[in-house]
Amino acid sequence: MSRVDRYKKIHEESKKSERKASLVRREVKKPKREKEQPTEEPVFTHDTYEEPETNYSSEPKKSKPKLKMPAIKIPRWKRKAKRPEVYPTGKKPKKKRSIGRIILKVLVGLLIFSVVTFGIGNVMARTDSSIPGMETQEFNGVDSADGTKNILLLGSDTRDNETGRADSMMILQVDGSGKTKLVSFMRDMYVTIPGVGDNKLNAAYAYGGADLVRQTIKENFGVDCRYYAMVDFQSFEKGVDALFPRGVPIEAEKDMSSYIDEPISQGMQRMNGHTLLNYARFRMDEEGDFGRVRRQQQVIQTVFGQLKNPLVLLRGPYAAGKIFGYLSTDMGTGFLVANTFNFAKTAMGVDRLTLPVDGSWSYGDTYDAGSVLFVDFASNAQAVQSFLAK
Repeated sequence: MSRVDRYKKIHEESKKSERKASLVRREVKKPKREKEQPTEEPVFTHDTYEEPETNYSSEPKKSKPKLKMPAIKIPRWKRKAKRPEVYPTGKKPKKKRSIGRIILKVLVGLLIFSVVTFGIGNVMARTDSSIPGMETQEFNGVDSADGTKNILLLGSDTRDNETGRADSMMILQVDGSGKTKLVSFMRDMYVTIPGVGDNKLNAAYAYGGADLVRQTIKENFGVDCRYYAMVDFQSFEKGVDALFPRGVPIEAEKDMSSYIDEPISQGMQRMNGHTLLNYARFRMDEEGDFGRVRRQQQVIQTVFGQLKNPLVLLRGPYAAGKIFGYLSTDMGTGFLVANTFNFAKTAMGVDRLTLPVDGSWSYGDTYDAGSVLFVDFASNAQAVQSFLAK
């Protein structure tokens, strides 16, 4: 046998032995793991129970202090950026704005605008060196019996407090039911002035200022006022010009060109502050003071009616602040703000009443006051009280 044949034989025998060994390994199976039997719990009896040992030492066990981990701040450059939102249309949909929110924002903006412009106008009036300032008078006003706060309006040809006579006297009620109400009092009515005696109504201002006028009206007509506001002729002209730069459109009752310094023809026309004042004060005709009171009410109603104009409404807070700065009044800013809606209500119309009412008066002469109007106080008191209460 050659050397090559011998190596082949040895190689074949080694392969046979490896095959037998692999067959033996396949037949050997792993032994099954026996299931653990549950251990029975011991049953304790009186004989076998032993009480556990307890430590009754007085020293309490010390609890281990809890360690607080310091907060780890992640720098911004390590934070995960928000994924951009993906919309079906490719564009971000617009948020729907409710009508209520839009209206609320508009109202808040108008309120802020009104307060700011009112303050600017007020400062401009108080710093106006062409007109001396008017001091606030002592006025002990009270609410009316029905809770309304009537305003006593006084007009005079002088800026001196408590001197001279009041040229016009009115009561303005803005916080009552229904429309704004305006009551005019004829200045020649012969009334009883508290602490003074009988005299013309406009003399009450000369004796005791605005508060004595309030007391006189209350005693003779049973109506009280909470606030007062006094304006002189210069302040009236400046206030009208500030509110109506192009003039006030008003229909003049008659031609007055021959009596005043500026021509006023009958019919519709625009009047500046000076012309409007002359129109309201005119009484050189057969009606006398009755016609003048009627024209004063016409002027006030026309001015209030013009507040419906949007341009006038925007200038209103500034003009109101300017007029308020010229006035002598005890009305506070809080009262004006709280009654903003009530004052704006005047643009819808004004109900008017003039005292004395028809059929309740007669002309007469007195030795101390000259030509006066004798009035029936009972009928006039009932008329004015029912007018303000309705």
